[in-house]
Amino acid sequence: MFPVMSSALTHIDPFTFTSLRYLIAAVVSLVLLRVTEGPDALRLKGEQIALAWFLGSIGFAGFGFLVFLGQQLGGRDGALTTSIMAATQPLLGVLIISITRRVLPPIPTLLLVLLSFCGVALVITKGDIGGLLREPQNYSANGLIVLGMILWLIYTFGAARFVHWSALKYTTMTMVLGLSTIIAINAILVLTDTIVLPGTADALFILPHLLYMSLISSVVGVLCWNLGNRILTPLNGVLFMDVVPITAFTVSAMTGVLPTRVQIIGACITGGALILNNLYLRRRS
Repeated sequence: MFPVMSSALTHIDPFTFTSLRYLIAAVVSLVLLRVTEGPDALRLKGEQIALAWFLGSIGFAGFGFLVFLGQQLGGRDGALTTSIMAATQPLLGVLIISITRRVLPPIPTLLLVLLSFCGVALVITKGDIGGLLREPQNYSANGLIVLGMILWLIYTFGAARFVHWSALKYTTMTMVLGLSTIIAINAILVLTDTIVLPGTADALFILPHLLYMSLISSVVGVLCWNLGNRILTPLNGVLFMDVVPITAFTVSAMTGVLPTRVQIIGACITGGALILNNLYLRRRS
């Protein structure tokens, strides 16, 4: 997803792309839900519509807008940086659960969270920590990405509030309801001339990216994500976000953007902290 977006973001803004992406994905998901679960699955009478809209808004609008805007600001290395940020989701999840339950995480977990962010710092600065002070744009780009990741975690954990919905229904309904927020924000940005709609040449260029992001990443990817988390529980499911840097590094290298040795070391530090924390929590419980 992130390497694909690196190319697309050179021809279109993340807001319009996100609108088109989820417009296509929502239509396909609705058809799948209607075919597999029948017309009753489309009825929301008596359901928590407001909560589903909120989770869909922060999950799809929040994640799609903030993460890809941050990636765009990150420039050529945006995909690599964003993928490492994604790998911090398991440890961010531990912090979110601790906050919602009002219980401090154990000291080893806090230390491993700190270690994971040290690995992230190595990746985004390529070992030049002082570069954060010389390039303030890094703060805004990376801050947007982290905030988007946190919103996606809240969306993931929010699925537990819809135990009577299948993974397909949760994916579809939250996506459709969240699409209203996506389109409204995008329309405001266009009407205020904050962003400019892409021309014909740009629209044709991003068509393959749009099809991949809509059908594979949004429909298949999000459905599998929600289904897997329902089986494993979110705290275990988000562990698989640690695979993201591996795929992003590999695909980026194939397109000519090679990670440095320091970036690879940083990714290993983040992944190691993740694994150690998971082992610790399992032994502790």
